[in-house]
Amino acid sequence: MNKLYILLLLCVFISCKKDQKNAVQKTKKALPAIVITDARTIDIDTALINAYKSETLKQFYLSSDNKTIWGNLKKRSYVLSQLKKSDELGLNPNDYRVKKMNLYETQINKLNNKQLAEYDLLLTHNFEKYVIHLYEGKLNPKYLYRDWALEDKDLKINTALVKSFNHNTLDSLVKNIQSKSPTYKQLLKALKLINDFPDDNIKTIEASEKIVFKDTNPALINIKKRLLYWNDMSGKDSLTTIYDSKTLEAVKKFQSRHGLIPDGVIGASTIHAMNISKEKRKHQIIANLERWRWYPNEFSENYFIVNIPDFKLHVVEKNDTTAVRNVVVGTSKRKTPVLTSTLKSIVFNPTWTVPPTILKEDVVPAMKRNRNYLKNKNITIYNTAGHEVDPANWNINKPRSYRYIQKPGYYNSLGLIKIMFPNNYSVYLHDTNHRNYFERSNRSLSSGCVRVENPLELARHILDDSKNWSKDKIDTIIARKKTTSIKITKKYKLYQWYWTAWSEKNQLIFRYDVYDLDEDLYAKLRN
Repeated sequence: MNKLYILLLLCVFISCKKDQKNAVQKTKKALPAIVITDARTIDIDTALINAYKSETLKQFYLSSDNKTIWGNLKKRSYVLSQLKKSDELGLNPNDYRVKKMNLYETQINKLNNKQLAEYDLLLTHNFEKYVIHLYEGKLNPKYLYRDWALEDKDLKINTALVKSFNHNTLDSLVKNIQSKSPTYKQLLKALKLINDFPDDNIKTIEASEKIVFKDTNPALINIKKRLLYWNDMSGKDSLTTIYDSKTLEAVKKFQSRHGLIPDGVIGASTIHAMNISKEKRKHQIIANLERWRWYPNEFSENYFIVNIPDFKLHVVEKNDTTAVRNVVVGTSKRKTPVLTSTLKSIVFNPTWTVPPTILKEDVVPAMKRNRNYLKNKNITIYNTAGHEVDPANWNINKPRSYRYIQKPGYYNSLGLIKIMFPNNYSVYLHDTNHRNYFERSNRSLSSGCVRVENPLELARHILDDSKNWSKDKIDTIIARKKTTSIKITKKYKLYQWYWTAWSEKNQLIFRYDVYDLDEDLYAKLRN
């Protein structure tokens, strides 16, 4: 009897599973029917659809009973025009078989049924691809970078296309699918701006030494040509070899646009930026447009956003920038990861545990040279039992068998504060004992974490509670040198991202590509 009961339950379970599976399959196919108002439609051979090896395309045409849908000239013309001018959005028209479709369109009245079906499939397949590229990018960062952790963006493209097709709102689909971020819009503007510049045929600037105001140097002729080309200097110039006051102001303007210290000194960094051609700058803008399509389309109400190449952190609350801080980011060998997270807690007087990479590359070599290296850094060695180890007894052959902890204090590597957020890279925002680093223009100097200028003021801003977390209260906590963790109650998202180009007030803005990602990404986009 028991066996019969178990068998009955098993049958019911299997039956339920089948019903669930069928329900999933039905849900997958449950697209709205496509409303076709064209006088001429033809059946499409399923072999033509299957040749694309696209489940998405197959599902799409089920909603039209495998009939052609693009008989309407207005809709067809809109799709073709979008694909033809996709380069205005930083995309590549060659990705969308534009030439092939244009040929079909010019012979539309002469096409036989098979050719009409082929044309219809091309229009649907490539327009969907175009919309997906606008929404989430052509490439997936997950397969390009190990230190990028962004949430996948998933667009129900068939549902979106059928709805906009039936309501004659294909133009709204293209507009609404794109990022609403001001930076994305500034990048589109930057692409338009750079396309308006003439061909760039200025010779490479060659200067081995710094050039300062009132110097005479033959390199100044090509420097002035560059400044005139990029509109940093206006009017006509005699192109002399003298560094005059007009050129000085133009150089400062150029330096500001490129994130350099605007001191007017023409050194290696300024020369490097001047020698980047129009074409390379255009590649840079296109690479950045792709990146912005990887990022979430919508921002949280309150957030921190770190632009790694700009060495800046902005706090934005209800669309208003309420704080800006200089930051120090990871070096090219120890990159700051790109990620999205949520701020969780503030730790005052943090201890610092030496991470594996720094242990291997910095601590072990230093300890081999000087056994008191860690003691001088106020770092204590602990064995697996938690007992303190004298540096003299440290086993050089088993450095990973210890924990290395730096005590709290002003000279702790994390400084006086760290701000925690969940991530898989063991990184956080923090103070630093190298506070002079914030004065540099290139601040790619850390081991991956982001060091923040004036973090105690930022902490008060985050806690937003003058009664319980006043300046005096925080100063008292710091003075005690006791590690104290405080939960952040206000919800702040953290966007730790990477972009090196945009525009402001009709001016092109660029930053040094500290991790050398732009040209490689552009090459992959155009492959």
